[in-house]
Amino acid sequence: MIKTNTGPRLSFEVFPPNSQVGVDNLTNTLDELKDLDQSFISVTCSNHKLDYEKTTIDLAAYVHDTLECPTMVHMPAAYVTKQEVSRILDQLEEMHIDQVLALRGDIIEGFTPEKDFRYASDLTAFIKQVKPNFTVSGACYPEVHPDSKNRIDDVKHLKQKVDSGCDQLITQLFYDNDQFYRFQEECAIADINVPILAGIMPIINRKQALHVLENCAASLPKKFLAILDKYKDNPVALKEAGIAYAIDQIVDLVTNDVDGIHLYTMNKSDTARHIYQNTASLFDLDDVKK
Repeated sequence: MIKTNTGPRLSFEVFPPNSQVGVDNLTNTLDELKDLDQSFISVTCSNHKLDYEKTTIDLAAYVHDTLECPTMVHMPAAYVTKQEVSRILDQLEEMHIDQVLALRGDIIEGFTPEKDFRYASDLTAFIKQVKPNFTVSGACYPEVHPDSKNRIDDVKHLKQKVDSGCDQLITQLFYDNDQFYRFQEECAIADINVPILAGIMPIINRKQALHVLENCAASLPKKFLAILDKYKDNPVALKEAGIAYAIDQIVDLVTNDVDGIHLYTMNKSDTARHIYQNTASLFDLDDVKK
């Protein structure tokens, strides 16, 4: 369930690796995150159901049982049926995992979507019907979902998602806090009153930076672009500057009363720990570790 507190929360996201080396690295990462006092850890997934339970569910079980940490499981709607969702929810309940991030998921070329859940809101409503005690989170885009016509249309659909039973929202990554504050205001006007966690992804290497530049629809402030340009050929400096930029974002967001920070770790424990150690005192943690 959503942690009850009077201050912002810090949570992490990890993803299932696609190789044994990746599995070993992630195991080490999770072991190193074990002593941090995160609110929860979310586990992402592949869109296609064929490997969902072998990757996402198994990793979620490891996080929950080994780290003894509240765990959130991503669940894309496009390629699952009501029967499959019911079975997976029963499995999660048996594992004492009661948090789900309901997503539509990308439509994958060559795979025909199922018909039970057209939108994430359909999946959210079904989960709440089957497991009313579960906490269901939803994704949101501070700078408009790629499939939305405009900002008004996007907030309208987000309102429908919240009304379907969504308990909290987690944003896509962004690098301009002003865009997030504008989004908060639009949500308030639309009577969207659930907590909104800000998704932060530190830039730590050139490959990741190029991916953001090519594929991310988020606004990129001059300060951010200057970092990428100045340190593009200096990987150590780029990583340090990228982490510093993320810390600055987090400090500003917490100062302005954000509900929480959801850190996209990219399975890098050193990055997560560095940010944690520099921001832990800002959060409502049971036992702040230095």
